[in-house]
Order: sequence, then C-alpha cells, then structure tokens
Amino acid sequence: MSHLFDFQSFNEKKTGINIPVSTLVSGVSKPKLTVVGAGIGDPDHITLKAIKALQTADVVLYDALVNESLLDYAPALATRIFVGKRRGAKSYTQEEIHERIVAYAKCCGHVVRLKGGDPFVFGRGLEELQYAQAHGLETAYVPGISSAIAGAAAAGISVTLRGVSRSFWTITATTDTGELNPDILAAAQSDATVVVLMGLAKLKEIGQIFQDAGKSDWPVAVIQNATCEQQKSTFGTVTNILDKVEQFQIGSPAVIILGPVVAHRWQAEDTEDQALALELQRLASTEVF
Repeated sequence: MSHLFDFQSFNEKKTGINIPVSTLVSGVSKPKLTVVGAGIGDPDHITLKAIKALQTADVVLYDALVNESLLDYAPALATRIFVGKRRGAKSYTQEEIHERIVAYAKCCGHVVRLKGGDPFVFGRGLEELQYAQAHGLETAYVPGISSAIAGAAAAGISVTLRGVSRSFWTITATTDTGELNPDILAAAQSDATVVVLMGLAKLKEIGQIFQDAGKSDWPVAVIQNATCEQQKSTFGTVTNILDKVEQFQIGSPAVIILGPVVAHRWQAEDTEDQALALELQRLASTEVF
C-alpha cells in the first residue's frame, strides 16, 4: 500500500532535507535514474521510449517546460515533483536537484528526470547522469526532440536548405553568469543559420552584434511556445525584430532564428503581411552553394 511520508536525507553539507515521498514501503526496485527528453511543447512529440520509461517510474522529477499531461504516463502511485527553473526563479538549485535524485532513487527505486526538449542540449542532463552514477545509481538516457530544430520547424523554417544554408549554430544566449554568450559574435561572422535558445531578454544585444557584422537585413523569426496551442510567431529583420516582438507581445519561452532560411519558410503566418514576406524572399535570394 502506498502512502505519503517525509523522507529525510542529508546533502553534502550534512544539512537535513525533508522530501515528501509517495511510494511502496516494501519491494523498492534497484536505485536508478533515467534522464528523459520530453520533446518540445506538444505532448505528441514525446518518443515511445520516453513513454516506456515513464511507465516504470516510481518518482518523476519534472521541469518547467514539460507538458504536464505527460505525467499521466507514469503509474498512478508514482510521485510527481516539480523541480523546474525559469529565468529569475528556481524551485531548487542544481545541487539540490542532484541530491534529490539520489535520495529518491535510494528510497523509492526508479527516478525519471523529465526535461523539456533534449536533456543533452543545454539541459544539464549529462551532469545529472554523472552525479547519479558517481553515487551508485544505475543510469539511462532517452533523447527528446529539441526546440533548436523543432522550434524553427513549428514556424515552417528549415534550419538548413540546399542553396541557402549548409549549416547551423545552436547557441544559448547567456553564460553561467548571465552575460551575453561570446559565441554569438563568432556565429554572426558566418553565413550559417543561427538558432538562439533562451535569448529573448538579450534580443537587443544580439541584434546589435548582427548589425555590426553587416547583417542588418538578415531575416529573423521569433517563436514563442513552439508547437503548443499558444504558439505565437513574428518575423522581421535584424533591424526591426525588436519592434516586431514588442508589437506582437512575444514572450518567453521563445526560439530565435536568424538567417536567410527564415524567408523560405513553407507556410505564411497570421502575424506576417505579404509585403514583408516578399521582401524577405528577395533579401535571401543569394545562394551560398
């Protein structure tokens, strides 16, 4: 019989932490962590392997960008705990999440760490696996569909396109200290498509870097809540995209795509007028190979 109780563990500083656990008192399975990619937005994007992992979970620790309907795949008696982080607010530090993974696994059995997108793309999935492994847990990883590609595709944008773009960058907008990622400077010097994740707050600085690189007319797309019912998109150029974002009230989480491929998207958006679409097509007409 399952019941809720306070499980006390100790972190590396020997400070007691109380963890609510709903689990079987006896018959606990071998301690295990499976880091699972939930995919982007729409819950239909989760993989079969991810569903199978959830179906065997004793505890699910899930993030802010996970569609909560996916939690229904876990057994009815499995404990579901939110440990997500949003810009400017955290429910737990990364160290605390590490400690809880180990504590829950040793108390309850199989912990599924459910993360939005792919956990190995700016998701700290590897860190959590390595920590769990170092503390004696069996470990496994299930990849997910990343917003770096699917976020662009949700607005009809292919990050590569024959004759237009032969490669792409995927960049997080900031460093660990919150400063603008210096890799954006290098990306702006190339002709590749540039996909910026978690970058809306730095959009003005990003735009200035691309203007300084002589790419003021480069097409840009910003997609909020990609693949979800609440998806909103806007399109412009490096010069005017900040105004477009404000005009259409685009917020986080959002994916930023810079490059000529934006002008070749396969479907028109309600937020985009035909005149601008034609102008973007003209600007992107130069072939790179």
